[in-house]
Amino acid sequence: MHGLLTRLPLIVVLMGIATLAMIVPAVHAYAVRDLHVARAFFYSFLLFAVIIALIAFATDGMVVRRRARGYLIALVAAFTVVPALMAVPFYEALQSTRFSSAWFEMVSSMTTTGATLYEPARLPDSLHLWRAMVGWLGGLMVWVTAVALIAPMNLGGFEVLSGGGIGEGTNPAAAQITRVADGSQRLMRFGARLAPIYGALTLTLWIGLLVAGETPLAAVCRAMSTLATSGITTGQGGDGGLGGEMLIFLFLFFAVSRRTFSTEGAGHGLDRLRRDPEIQMGLFCVTALPLFLFLRHWAGAYEIDGSITLDHALRALWGAVFTTLSFLTTTGFESAEWDTARFWSGLETPGLVLMGLALIGGGVATTAGGVKLLRIYALYKHGVRELEKLVHPTSVGGAGTVARRIRREGAYVAWVFFMLFALSIALVMLALSLVGIGFEKATILTIAALSTTGPLVTLAAGEPIVLAELGDGARLIFAAAMVLGRMETLALIALLNPDFWRR
Repeated sequence: MHGLLTRLPLIVVLMGIATLAMIVPAVHAYAVRDLHVARAFFYSFLLFAVIIALIAFATDGMVVRRRARGYLIALVAAFTVVPALMAVPFYEALQSTRFSSAWFEMVSSMTTTGATLYEPARLPDSLHLWRAMVGWLGGLMVWVTAVALIAPMNLGGFEVLSGGGIGEGTNPAAAQITRVADGSQRLMRFGARLAPIYGALTLTLWIGLLVAGETPLAAVCRAMSTLATSGITTGQGGDGGLGGEMLIFLFLFFAVSRRTFSTEGAGHGLDRLRRDPEIQMGLFCVTALPLFLFLRHWAGAYEIDGSITLDHALRALWGAVFTTLSFLTTTGFESAEWDTARFWSGLETPGLVLMGLALIGGGVATTAGGVKLLRIYALYKHGVRELEKLVHPTSVGGAGTVARRIRREGAYVAWVFFMLFALSIALVMLALSLVGIGFEKATILTIAALSTTGPLVTLAAGEPIVLAELGDGARLIFAAAMVLGRMETLALIALLNPDFWRR
C-alpha cells in the first residue's frame, strides 16, 4: 500500500482520501435514520471509488519531470478540484441548492475559511458533520504539506528562517524534494507522523467538550474546527459554557506555533516554547489587545452608571482574551462573553480590530492563515535594530547568526510578502467593486477570504454580510481569494516562475 501511494500523483491520493471520508457522514445519516442523506453519500462513495480506482490504474508509476512544480499544481487542484468532488454528495443530499453553491461551500471548508451560504437550520446534521470534516481534512493537509513540500521549497514563511531564495532550486533544502527524497515519500513519512497527533488532539478536545456539557455533534464539529482553525459550527450547542471555551482556548495555541506539536528548535519543553518568537508575539497580542479593549469598555461602563461589578469585569476580560486568540489564529470563534463587554459599557467593539488580528494570523506550518507571526516578528526585529542604529550608528547587533539572518534577509522577504499581500487585498477589492460590492463590504470580504477567517463576514460589519445574497461573480472572486489566501501569494508566484516550466 505504501509503495502504491508513493507511485500515484498527489491529486489522485487526495481524491481517494476525500472519497473514503464520505463513509463517515453516510454512516452518521443512517444512524439518525436520515436515509436520503445516507444514500447520497454512500452512492457518491461507490461512484467515485470506481472512477478513482480507474484513474489510479492509469496513472500508476507516471513520471513527473518537475516534481516541485507538480506538487504546487496539485495543491491548487486540492483547493479547487477536490471540493468539486466533495460537493456532489452535499448537492445531492440538500437538493434545494445549486451545484455552484455546494462547490463554494466545500472550497470554503477545504481552505479552512469557514464562510457559509446556508443558515444552520437549513442543513441536516450529517451535512454539518461533512462541512466540519472537510475543514478538518483541509487542516491536516496544510499541516503535512507545509513540512513535506512547502518547507523544502522555501515557501510558506520558512523563507524568513532560511534567508535563501524562494522557490525550487534556490534553497539547498529543496534538493530533498527533487533529488534526495521524493515528495511522495516525504508526504507519507510526515503524514504518518503528524496525522496521529492531529487526530489525538481532536479526540482529546472532543471528549473534553462532551464532559463540559456540549452535545456530541456540536462537540465534534467544534473540536475539528478548532484544530483546523476553520471556525465551522452547527449553530447548535454552546452548552459547554466557560469550561468549554477554556478547553478550546488551550488548543488554539497549536495554531500559534508549530513547535507546540513538533520537536523543532533548541531546548526542551516549556523552555523551547518560551524562546519561540511566534509564541512571544502571540502572547503579546493576547495580552495587550484584550487589556486595551477591557480598559475601553471599563471607561465606557464608568461613564454610564459609575458602578463596576467584578463579575462583569472578569467576564468582559475573558471574552476579549478568548476572541482575540480565536481571530489571531484565524479560527473566528466568538466568546459567549464577547457581547457582555458591549452590554456592560454600551460601546461597540470595532470590527477593524478583528480584521487586524486575522491579517496578522498564526504560526508558520500551522493551519492558521494571515501574514503569519514569524513574518511580523522579523519586521519588528528589523525595525528595532534600525532604531538602535539611529541612536548608536557604530553599534553591532548580536544575538547570534539566526537572529541576524532574521533581521536582514528574513525581514526583507517578509516585507516582500507583506507588500504582495497588500497588493492582493487591493486587487481583490477592485474585482469585488467591479461586480457591484460597496467599499466596506468589499474590504471585509477581501480580508475574510485572504486571511481564511470566514466568521469576519458576520462579526466585523455593523450589519452581517449574507453571502447567499452575493451574485455568482462575487462568489467566484471570493472563492479564488480563499484559495489565494490558503496557498499564499509567494507559492503562486513561484508556480508562475519561468524556471519552473523550463526543462
